[in-house]
Amino acid sequence: MSESEMTCSYNQPMLDITQQKGTLLCGIHTSHAMRTDPRHILFSLARYKFCAKMLSGSQRVLEVGCGDGFGTHILLQEIQHVHGLDIESIVIEDNIKRNEYGDRLTFACKNALEAPVEGKFDAVINLDVIEHIEQKDEDLFFRNIFAPLARDGVAIIGTPNITAHQYASPLSVAGHVNLKNHEELKALLLKYFENVFLFSMNDEVLHTGYSPMGHYIMALCAGYKHSKQ
Repeated sequence: MSESEMTCSYNQPMLDITQQKGTLLCGIHTSHAMRTDPRHILFSLARYKFCAKMLSGSQRVLEVGCGDGFGTHILLQEIQHVHGLDIESIVIEDNIKRNEYGDRLTFACKNALEAPVEGKFDAVINLDVIEHIEQKDEDLFFRNIFAPLARDGVAIIGTPNITAHQYASPLSVAGHVNLKNHEELKALLLKYFENVFLFSMNDEVLHTGYSPMGHYIMALCAGYKHSKQ
């Protein structure tokens, strides 16, 4: 067998599925990031990998602020079912059209400030949202998104560190109205969970180093205090 024939044979399954389904289309947010700041996609996917590994084996996970669902592909490698919520209807409609995972992946348009999330979930993921919520509304927001958790429920919250605000883009500066440092985020989340474990991220690297120098905060929360289940 020639080298070209070996290459063709190796790639044939990939070519076959592409002929059947076409190439995957990334969503609205990811398309914009690819055009303007493709490195940010790497950073975002690293956060999703952390979430997927921490929640490996979970049956039902809720993601609040799912955006275009690009990172959800990673979650579904470890989690049986993911339900994504976002406030932007045009994004959710596009997600539903592009969904190739059937019932394992569902989406809905919802403003979590308006009412508690319904259903039952093992865990909640909420990345890059709380910094856009006014501080006066943050307790309502968290009560509503944690409402479907059982007593042993888990949450992962990700948000930029306020200490890195001076390096943010003008667009981020304008939209980030509720930034926190590690201590502030932990104190807030301890209202809802027995345990809150904090990590830092710089670019795609997650670590437990000196917290003021971390660009991003990941909080792993366990033991939901207010469960009605």
